Amino acid sequence: MSPTLGSMLLASTDPDRLRDWYVSALEPAESSMVGDTYRYLRFGAFHVLIDQRSDVSAKNPEPGRMIINFDVEDARAVAARMDGLGVTWLAPLEERDGNLFATAIDPDGNYVQIIQLSEQARAEMGAA
Repeated sequence: MSPTLGSMLLASTDPDRLRDWYVSALEPAESSMVGDTYRYLRFGAFHVLIDQRSDVSAKNPEPGRMIINFDVEDARAVAARMDGLGVTWLAPLEERDGNLFATAIDPDGNYVQIIQLSEQARAEMGAA
């Protein structure tokens, strides 16, 4: 059996602000605290843990190194909600071969991409 990717840790100097942004922008299925340390967000079967760390800067100096991708049902609605939050866009919502993509910048400078794949793209990925 191969390993399963189930979660990621986002380190932040202001984890409450970062958690609040993700909750407002992307509406996770669940948001809670794990103990006294981790802010826990569940997006489908994937979990994002946000932790306060003193060994990171307030802004990510290399945000292109890792882009957090969120598959969404309605990219236009998510982008509109994010616009309402005053999000900064690295790449505004655009259509590419029947798919919708946009890349926002979270409060810590991380790149956050929303993706709405076409039925054809989903079928092709399922066949791979």
